[in-house]
Amino acid sequence: LFEQFQARGKAAVEEARTAAVPITITLPDGSQKQAIKGVTTPMEVAKQISSGLAKKVVVADVDGRAWDLTRPLEGDCALKLFNFEEPEGKDAFWHSSAHVLGQALELEFGVDLTIGPSLEEGFYYDCFMGDKTLSDSDRTRIEKRVEAASKENQRFERVEVTRDEALTMFVENKFKTEIIGSLPADAVITLYRVGPMVDLCTGPHLPNTAYLKAIGVTNVSRAFWRADVKREPLQRVYAITFPDQKQLKEYQHRMEEAKKRDHRNVGVQQELFFFHPLSPGSCFFLPHGTRIYNTLVNYIREKYWEYEYDEVVTPNMFNFDLWITSGHADHYKDNMFHFEVEKQLFGLKPMNCPGHCLMFKNRARSYRDLPLRLADFGVLHRNEYSGALSGLTRVRRFQQDDAHIFCRSDQVLAEVQGFLRFLDDVYTIFGLEYTMALSTRPESYMGELDMWDRAEAALTDALNSTGRPWTINDADGAFYGPKIDITVYDALRRKFQCATVQLDFQLPIRFDLEYVNESSQAERPVIVHRAILGSVERMFAILTEHYAGKWPLWLSPRQVMVVPIKDTVSGYAQELRTQIRKLGLFVDADCSDRTMQKKVREAQLAQYNYILVVGEQEAAQRTVNVRTRDNVVHGMFKLDELAAILSDETKSRSLTSKFEAVRANAEAAANGDAPAKSMESLALAPTPDIKPQ
Repeated sequence: LFEQFQARGKAAVEEARTAAVPITITLPDGSQKQAIKGVTTPMEVAKQISSGLAKKVVVADVDGRAWDLTRPLEGDCALKLFNFEEPEGKDAFWHSSAHVLGQALELEFGVDLTIGPSLEEGFYYDCFMGDKTLSDSDRTRIEKRVEAASKENQRFERVEVTRDEALTMFVENKFKTEIIGSLPADAVITLYRVGPMVDLCTGPHLPNTAYLKAIGVTNVSRAFWRADVKREPLQRVYAITFPDQKQLKEYQHRMEEAKKRDHRNVGVQQELFFFHPLSPGSCFFLPHGTRIYNTLVNYIREKYWEYEYDEVVTPNMFNFDLWITSGHADHYKDNMFHFEVEKQLFGLKPMNCPGHCLMFKNRARSYRDLPLRLADFGVLHRNEYSGALSGLTRVRRFQQDDAHIFCRSDQVLAEVQGFLRFLDDVYTIFGLEYTMALSTRPESYMGELDMWDRAEAALTDALNSTGRPWTINDADGAFYGPKIDITVYDALRRKFQCATVQLDFQLPIRFDLEYVNESSQAERPVIVHRAILGSVERMFAILTEHYAGKWPLWLSPRQVMVVPIKDTVSGYAQELRTQIRKLGLFVDADCSDRTMQKKVREAQLAQYNYILVVGEQEAAQRTVNVRTRDNVVHGMFKLDELAAILSDETKSRSLTSKFEAVRANAEAAANGDAPAKSMESLALAPTPDIKPQ
């Protein structure tokens, strides 16, 4: 069947060759190439430019549309060519690889294929195996099949068919026919063949499988058709490919490092949290984990005071009439926990904004009340599918640093500018890099065009005021207002979306929110939805992996360990513990009968930031010997010096040791390089009032 469909395309190329209609190809630098309509391909244009370019490119863009390198051009156009190192190239490379993975699964296990998309890094294919399942032991078999296909230099071949023809092609695969059946009757559908496997796909793809020089099957897991637990169970196979073995080895090394940092492993090792099947998706934070959690929340509370937010407390459970008003009943009900109370439907809140609307409407509002900034750490619940739950990054019970700003339209710019400063303060303290993008009006937008234009202009001005680069996600805003998407990067350069700021014109209408303006006229406020941590749980996970469990002092659940060398100084060790605890620090004393070396090593493995070793000399002189979890020895310090440095490092939320700076300063002074800040002046500086965390 495929060859019958393909014959039509080949005939069209021959007709175009005979007609020889000239077209002009415009390249990104403005230069132009002449070509033949329906015959010349992007690969042929690449070869005209240089053989080196032709070897590197993997996909094309024609007038903004992704395009196969071997697909004939259809008229005058602007042409761009991408290699693997560019996002467009990676997407096509991994999308093509997913087809080869599908071929391997069909040949090796006789599966029914469903969908196989590319991911930000790699790809997967979902397949149906009935009652059978895949395991890690099958990964090598799959890799060998893909490697064999790569060596065969199989071509990716494209054809266009009608919906009826596509249904005929996939009559034995109910998953494909379900997809095809949902398309319009007059739809033009594209199919791709690679080796013996034909798949339903829009493309584009690589010219052939020889581009795939390195393959790694990374994981096998369960899934469900259409992500619906009531539908057919599927096997999901994750993999990644590269154009050379070196890149695969670098990726595998990075993944090994990621495993070491995995918050689920660190959480167990450091006794921070756990999950239990009796409450799936709801985390149990142990005492040391709760210390981190509360420190994060208290830090945001401190910033709320600085940026003049008012914290509120709202109910967890609402009558479903609220969600009908907000619109969530129509679009979000399946993701909510709901139940009957006295024959009325109630639901646990999955977000705070409807409750905050009730607060705004609780009394008459004047323009003098605005902006009104309401912050809420209330507990939220979302009914995530069990198969989607993943450590702290996808949970059912969580809290957010959620806040809503009710303001006039002419206050939007100042409020968003304030949020972006707030955001930068927090992410700088965490040591996280981030990027920003403006998501503009979608086709399905609601509201007045003029309001959208003014809102997008305000967000643009706010972004420009930061002095940071930003990009545009055209037409990617929510239907109710434009937004700024913030992407954060951890130490392994992995991307996460935590923070957000969104303008909302629709919720004030749905709740009939009004304030009285200067002219005594009623006006609608604009709502600014904003969060910085996102969910505290998710940020907890990101920071755990970003720091690899080596928490900075201010965030650490184990800050100081006192290690007495002998039993005779255990009393001094306990006295130190008491005094340091008064500074608001988490401190322990190991007065066991183990050797000093063993105690120090255990404290380092437990990731105590500082280990204070004390013996008879230290007890007599009222000093301590300071070393770190990384076995850096800072030497002897008086107790007032110790208190000042620890307090300074905690209050400043430093990511690095202040002892190192003090030591370097002292050495510089000894060498006459620069005046040193004396230990005495540091000790006599007011010690910060650090509240117990």
